Amino acid sequence: MWLLIDNYDSFSHILLDYLQQINANTVCIQNDALSLTEIINMAPKRIILSPGPKTPEQAGITMEVIRHFHDKVPILGVCLGHQAIARFLGAKVLRSPYPVHGKTSIIKHTGSGIFKGMEQNFKVMRYHSLRVEDYEETGMVPWAMASDDQSLMAFGHQHYPLTGIQFHPESILTENGLALLKAWNTYFKNE
Repeated sequence: MWLLIDNYDSFSHILLDYLQQINANTVCIQNDALSLTEIINMAPKRIILSPGPKTPEQAGITMEVIRHFHDKVPILGVCLGHQAIARFLGAKVLRSPYPVHGKTSIIKHTGSGIFKGMEQNFKVMRYHSLRVEDYEETGMVPWAMASDDQSLMAFGHQHYPLTGIQFHPESILTENGLALLKAWNTYFKNE
């Protein structure tokens, strides 16, 4: 069973649909619906942290889930989830000088991690006011950057099965969104 933690984002249902196309047994709960003990008892094989409003610390049980599961199961953070994983690892999550809501950017990636074999320079949809900075000493491995403002768009980790994606793979304006989610699943099957 995969677990999607919904951080009250209006498009979590689309992300859930994409995930169910990859793994039919994906369950979605809101970030304040269950305790950590209840989530542990569910024994998820994968955890996905959805986008949402506010900050990582205001995202219900999200930070507790990362703290408990970060070295146990693959976790994918999308937008707010990306920021929450980065914050857990010790990076700074700061207000961006130029918020990007409903803006597309071209990303450049390293060709590693979930981007292995992906075309270069594809378009992604962004909705965020916060950005990850000062991550160099955290074990985070940058996989993709926005070509326009050099914001970190995706990362993996040197030692833990953690992945962050700042953009929205579930958006119709993100090219390769479903392919990236499939690549995330495959990447951790092969680890």
